[in-house]
Amino acid sequence: MLKSLMVAKAKEELEQEIVEKDEQKAKFLEEKAPPIRTGGLSLAELRILCEELHARIDVVDEERYDIEAKVLHNTREIKDLNIKVLDLRGKFKRPNLRRVRVSADAILRSLLGSKHKVSLDLRANLKSVKKEDTEKEKTAEVSDWRKNVEAMSGMEGRKKMFDAAKGQNQ
Repeated sequence: MLKSLMVAKAKEELEQEIVEKDEQKAKFLEEKAPPIRTGGLSLAELRILCEELHARIDVVDEERYDIEAKVLHNTREIKDLNIKVLDLRGKFKRPNLRRVRVSADAILRSLLGSKHKVSLDLRANLKSVKKEDTEKEKTAEVSDWRKNVEAMSGMEGRKKMFDAAKGQNQ
């Protein structure tokens, strides 16, 4: 409903604008070119009137030609200046951008301001793994395996491994 009212109002304003432009155009033409009264003029007077009109037309054509020449000159100048600008852009070498490392705390400070104290310590949230414990377990397994190669061979060795695993789970 609202949309249709807005469209109707816009249509009315557009029609009104067209009428106003036509009126302005008619006023301008009346001021610049009053209607010619040829009724009751003799042949000599009509010739003089035609000569005056042709003289006005020549003046207008000269002005139009001059304006077109100025426009053409300005467009050429604009093209030349654009070419110069592009040449100047190419002469200056732009420096390579460097990668800047910024910590998460610095980013938060720049975004939130210095009033807010927020620390984003990602390393504190990570699980820590102790390297010493894993290394000891690996060496212990390797040393046990080398010592007990003969003891673990055959069915008796498999039974010992099964019993050892069973004992650790309980």
